[in-house]
Amino acid sequence: MNTAKRLVLLALLSTSACNLAVMTSVSPASDPPEPLSTPSSLPSAETFTAPLATLTPPSTLTPTFTPFPTETQVPTPTPLPTVESLKARVVVDKLSCRYGPGALYLYLFALNGGANIKLIGRTDGNNWVLVENSPYQCWVNAKFLEIQGDPKSLPAVYPGFKLIVSPYYPGPSWANATRNGNSVEIWWEPVPISPGKFADENMQQYLVEVWRCENGEIIFETLGTNYPAIKVENDEPGCSRPSHGRVYLQEKHGYGGPVEIPWPPHD
Repeated sequence: MNTAKRLVLLALLSTSACNLAVMTSVSPASDPPEPLSTPSSLPSAETFTAPLATLTPPSTLTPTFTPFPTETQVPTPTPLPTVESLKARVVVDKLSCRYGPGALYLYLFALNGGANIKLIGRTDGNNWVLVENSPYQCWVNAKFLEIQGDPKSLPAVYPGFKLIVSPYYPGPSWANATRNGNSVEIWWEPVPISPGKFADENMQQYLVEVWRCENGEIIFETLGTNYPAIKVENDEPGCSRPSHGRVYLQEKHGYGGPVEIPWPPHD
């Protein structure tokens, strides 16, 4: 190697050595960060054990049976034992005794006030009772009597009891009826009688017997007229037995008929 090249190489080596010395003597701009202190041991986390919820099964609901309301049972009245007869006393001055169970039937005779009499029957539907006054039997209104016992214990003999028969006139041969609500119109075959066959001025030529329904009970009543038609004002529904009726001709010697009324039912 020649001398010039050696000088150049020495100069380069010298410059590098100086630069290394300078770099070694310079302090760092900032201290290196201290390492994080690592604790020797971390405290163990406290263990929390949540109590298990106790599940209570829902109570089983037992259905309660509520019975449907029932109708109140109405006690059935105990029927009275039937008796053959009852004793009674007349409590008015004069009491008409008639051929049939009502004020429109023909008059037979009068019972005196205070008379003791024997009752042997009753009607089914009003308060008239049958008197045994041998050789006759006739009807009186029980409200004018003092009766020893219950008149409803007497046997019901009407209808069934036979009225005296007219030797002169038959009864009507037909009858008809129509209904309008609770009212019933009735008409029948006319049967003329002579004026001399009337017992008195109050006698009715036709006698209509009606068994009609009122407040759940059958009511018996007699209606009189001198014309071959009449109207029953109140015949209600709701009775255990059907309503019915019949028509007699009436004259002073007795009765013609009867003819049954074809009673119209409720719609």
